[in-house]
Amino acid sequence: MGTHNKHLSLIPRWKAGEITLGAWCMIPGPLGVEAVTQFEFDWVLIDMQHGCMDYETAVDMIRAADISGVCPVVRVPWNEAGIIGRVLDAGALGLIIPMIDTGADAERAARFALYPPDGQRSLGPIRVGARDGRDYFSRANERIAIIPMIETVTALAEVESIVSLPGIDGVFMGPFDLSLALGLPPGDNDGKPDFDSAVDKIISACKRAGKCAAVLSNENTAPLRAKQGFQMISVTTDMNALATASGASLNKVRAALRADETL
Repeated sequence: MGTHNKHLSLIPRWKAGEITLGAWCMIPGPLGVEAVTQFEFDWVLIDMQHGCMDYETAVDMIRAADISGVCPVVRVPWNEAGIIGRVLDAGALGLIIPMIDTGADAERAARFALYPPDGQRSLGPIRVGARDGRDYFSRANERIAIIPMIETVTALAEVESIVSLPGIDGVFMGPFDLSLALGLPPGDNDGKPDFDSAVDKIISACKRAGKCAAVLSNENTAPLRAKQGFQMISVTTDMNALATASGASLNKVRAALRADETL
């Protein structure tokens, strides 16, 4: 133990201009993480905001990512010191923080996630210390990616001040909530002026700050997001992948049975 996970931080890869692709896990339990991380994903997201896992299950899911050598990222349910500290102590190397509206909100998230003198995170890396060794503390601040979400009109207006803050490594565009906030149907609304303008504003702010632009996406829109300048892009969710594959299998068998009946 002690050193195997140090290379997994996404921050150096973004600074080098790399695009990192991830899988989004909402189903509780490590098995789903093991299933998706057998492929060459750069990161896996454990969604504690809208997913169905509790803290202990999230810890097991982080362990599954560790075993697979994939960077574990957690979306916390809210911007609060206790849960942020706990998922970091469990071994998360990235944090996505929802419902950030202002620079003050983002500054508070960074303060919760960073050890002094940069923040006020309490020292108690029990599980992550067992994984990364005694020197975890000395490098934690530079390795953990702190990524507030931009999903409200207020946050969009404040994106420059949010992404330029020390300790913030990028911002995450939530296309569903942001679309709703813009008066659009939830989802990807490319081609709609308000949505395209929001994308341009987020990408431009990130480029000026030298930070990562991140986004929830899928196999169809991910190539476009990469061309637009996003560097952290999800390409699948476990729920959608399971539903799509199951439906396709069922439809294939039913079609074959119907064909047999016509013979």
